[in-house]
Amino acid sequence: MIVAGTLRAAPPVSFGRDILPIFSDNCFHCHGPDEKARKGKLRLDVEIEALRAKDPVIVPGKSAASELVKRITSSKPDELMPPPDSRRHLTPAQVALLRRWVDEGARWGKHWAYEPPQRPSLPAVRQAQWPRNEVDRFILARLEDEKLPPATEASRELLARRVSLDLTGLPPTLEELDAFLADKTPDAYERLVDRLLASPRYGERMAWDWLEAARYADTNGYQGDGERTMWPWRDWVTRALNENLPFDQFTVWQLAGDLLPNATRDQKLATGFNRNHMINGEGGRIAEENRIEYIFDQTETLATVWLGITLTCARCHDHKFDPITLRDYYGLFAFFNGTSVDGGGGNAQSPPVLDFASEEQLRARTDTQQRATEAAASLAVLEGKLFPREKGKPAVDSPQAKELPEPLKDLLRQSPAQRKADKLDALSKHYQSTQPDYAKAVTALKAAFEARDAASKVGARVMVMEEMAKPRDTFILTRGTYNKPTDQKALPTFPASLVGTPKTPEPPARLNRLTLAQWLVAPEHPLTARITVNRAWQTFFGTGLVKTAEDFGVQGERPSHPELLDWLATEFVRTGWDVKRLHRLIVTSATYRQSSKITPALLERDPDNRLLSRGPRLRWPSWMLRDTALTLGGLLVEKRGGPSVKPYQPAGVWEEATFGTKSYTQDHGEALYRRSLYVFWRRIVGPTMFFDAPNRQYCTVRSALTNTPLHALVTLNDITYVEAARAMAQRLLTQPDKDDSAKLARAWRMATARTPSVQEMKLLRDALAQFRAEFVKDNAAALKLLKVGESLRDEKLAPAEHAAWMTLCSLLLNLDEVLTKQ
Repeated sequence: MIVAGTLRAAPPVSFGRDILPIFSDNCFHCHGPDEKARKGKLRLDVEIEALRAKDPVIVPGKSAASELVKRITSSKPDELMPPPDSRRHLTPAQVALLRRWVDEGARWGKHWAYEPPQRPSLPAVRQAQWPRNEVDRFILARLEDEKLPPATEASRELLARRVSLDLTGLPPTLEELDAFLADKTPDAYERLVDRLLASPRYGERMAWDWLEAARYADTNGYQGDGERTMWPWRDWVTRALNENLPFDQFTVWQLAGDLLPNATRDQKLATGFNRNHMINGEGGRIAEENRIEYIFDQTETLATVWLGITLTCARCHDHKFDPITLRDYYGLFAFFNGTSVDGGGGNAQSPPVLDFASEEQLRARTDTQQRATEAAASLAVLEGKLFPREKGKPAVDSPQAKELPEPLKDLLRQSPAQRKADKLDALSKHYQSTQPDYAKAVTALKAAFEARDAASKVGARVMVMEEMAKPRDTFILTRGTYNKPTDQKALPTFPASLVGTPKTPEPPARLNRLTLAQWLVAPEHPLTARITVNRAWQTFFGTGLVKTAEDFGVQGERPSHPELLDWLATEFVRTGWDVKRLHRLIVTSATYRQSSKITPALLERDPDNRLLSRGPRLRWPSWMLRDTALTLGGLLVEKRGGPSVKPYQPAGVWEEATFGTKSYTQDHGEALYRRSLYVFWRRIVGPTMFFDAPNRQYCTVRSALTNTPLHALVTLNDITYVEAARAMAQRLLTQPDKDDSAKLARAWRMATARTPSVQEMKLLRDALAQFRAEFVKDNAAALKLLKVGESLRDEKLAPAEHAAWMTLCSLLLNLDEVLTKQ
């Protein structure tokens, strides 16, 4: 709980800020948007209804004459609102606020998030020397109101590590760290940030968050969980982020790149975003049921990523809290209902697709097609002799075919090139004894066809979007049931409650996905820029200015710094939706550079750091911890893009989750040491080393970060971490440092970026001495430990010495300071 530090005159009651949340929590269940749940013919979510002149419940300026106030203050249980049996009640402060609002004139307004952001002026601050950019003015003004000083700046070492991991997902090397520390110019930190933003590692780090939002995985999901090849889309995301594709174009390409004039291959590829949903190939599923579910997913993902609206409940009825109706839902649904996806089967490369076969795979397709053509031509020559008939007639018209079984006649109605491979066995068997040469040719044709068909399936095909020539009609569904459409037709439309809606084209023109995407990034749109800058803030501070990043509706949390949120949103649009510029603005602020150290008093005053009275402190995500361990061990292979890889994983995980239908085959060599971004993601059971990561079954824009002892089972025992500790020890032991102290100082700096204190050095020396003594006594244990992992060990190193340093490095990899953003 944040305690105010100063007493100020209470501002006028704001409907959007003060009253709407009370109505939403306590009144909308019975008097809100959902018509079917509404009671007493009273709506409190619409101004014309709430402030009605006939039988008024609210009399502006006269709380004593307002039925609303009488009901919320009544002592009679059958009159009191909310009703006692609803288990909702108003606090005395809320009652007083409602009364004051009525007395002040009951001025109406919208929910804050549905009003277009207005660029606020920069607030005045007393400590004018502290801000480094505009962001800091807003943060400092709030801190001064609360009588809290900002924290001192973090040390240069810790700041370098923090920003390196935040912008690239990898820690700085000692060489990079030393170069930064040696740079005494005033803008040394800013130039470090610019180097990190220009690194190809930046796109790999930022892509992770987008893949979670896009529900990217390498399999379909559901019980079958067949494999798919969407990795070229993943690589496009990384490339687009590195190239700093403006976010408005990043949005348009992914939602409607195929509809752009003369769409490029990359623009079409970008629409794979919409095809990342799960695909159900289970027996008994109906194609149309699948198709509708896929569009539900596309619609609701759009709402989460760009609108910050919890849309799912509006499949079946008007939203109970936000001004989103059933018709609004199907208006958005209709934008996605015109694609050629049919929902049939479990094909993980269901059309429409883009072919990303390699040159070798394309050559194989050409070669096998040529062999199939030649085999079909050879068989046609033989059939000309075996089945004589008029030129141009099929073999079935030959007198020699009259006595054949009907299935063979059906086959001979087609030319050899048109026949199906699985039908040819019957033909070869029939003639095996009487016409062995012909039977052999039929068998050869079957083999050629099978090779051709197998080659045609090899290679990545990325599912993308494509409009049908004639769009389907969309009808509102009864409770979202695919086979229970109502007679209410829904055209592609935008939610009526959101401002900034472009005018609908005159008939016969029709809104489409391109119109939708352009509407989302229109400068006057109230949500897209706000939501995007909020997630950027969340990336660097762990919590957004709006904590509920997935919900900007009336049930979501209000922004901790509303003026800053709107300034960032308008700045983002003003500067051309420049994502790298936005990130630079945040990480170069004095707010971001603060030390994360905290006192007990400040922890009590601002426990969640919502006032930003200190720097961010939270555990790094598990995927980043893995990449850090590989980096410190010198094992990381920075190969970019390509098919997903399968590193170490405990045996039996896939088998247990899939009832034995899927088996995990581990990769070897450099694939074991690729960045976590490229690890194969089975949707029903994600990579075991990524604790706290979403399962990728649905869109996620706010990941949980927990801290439990179970995490240590991974960071202490997983093969990757143990092997990384061995490799890190080997790096230390092969350095020219002569004594233990120098090696220990180097190891500590590699892990934490700073120099160890005297006390820390003593602890390190004592630990190393203990580990040495243990492994000298048990050389077999040392040898066994050193065998963990597939990377080669320097056999010149004494096993006990190597194992001792390996154990010390494991200790360092598990320090709170290494696992946590400081």
